[in-house]
Amino acid sequence: MFYAYGLSITLRYANSRDEGVEILNDAFMKVFDNIRSYDTNRPFKPWFRRIVVNTAINHYHKNKKQRDWPEVTLSENILKEQENIISGITYREMIEMVQQLTPAYRTVFNLYVIDGYTHQEIANRLDIAVGTSKSNLARAKQNLRVILEKNLTEHRYDGR
Repeated sequence: MFYAYGLSITLRYANSRDEGVEILNDAFMKVFDNIRSYDTNRPFKPWFRRIVVNTAINHYHKNKKQRDWPEVTLSENILKEQENIISGITYREMIEMVQQLTPAYRTVFNLYVIDGYTHQEIANRLDIAVGTSKSNLARAKQNLRVILEKNLTEHRYDGR
């Protein structure tokens, strides 16, 4: 019943669908292991979401030293802020773009923009400085602009 919802969360943190499924499976194991601690007087979905996000963070910690990610080269032509092009992008396309970010940038972006954590909370959760969180968010946004610009250019040339 909550598989699709959980997968929609993990895909934002994962490099691929397979990795998202792996994170979600780990999250479900945590749900089943801790179901006795669930307060039935509260809604289930936020409790489940918290477990999924925490599992994704744990996955990030577990794998961050194993990955050597090159920096995405920033474009000289960053899109103007006032251009409203997001409305024509599907959810799937947005997820694919977020997945192109380095794990550090992707994790901070998701925690701050999507999940509503503060930079202090992110710093505490990821064992990084608050300034690093802010810097990673700024770079994630810059890199997403570059990725978006590249995708728009490709769509113009292939007739989409």
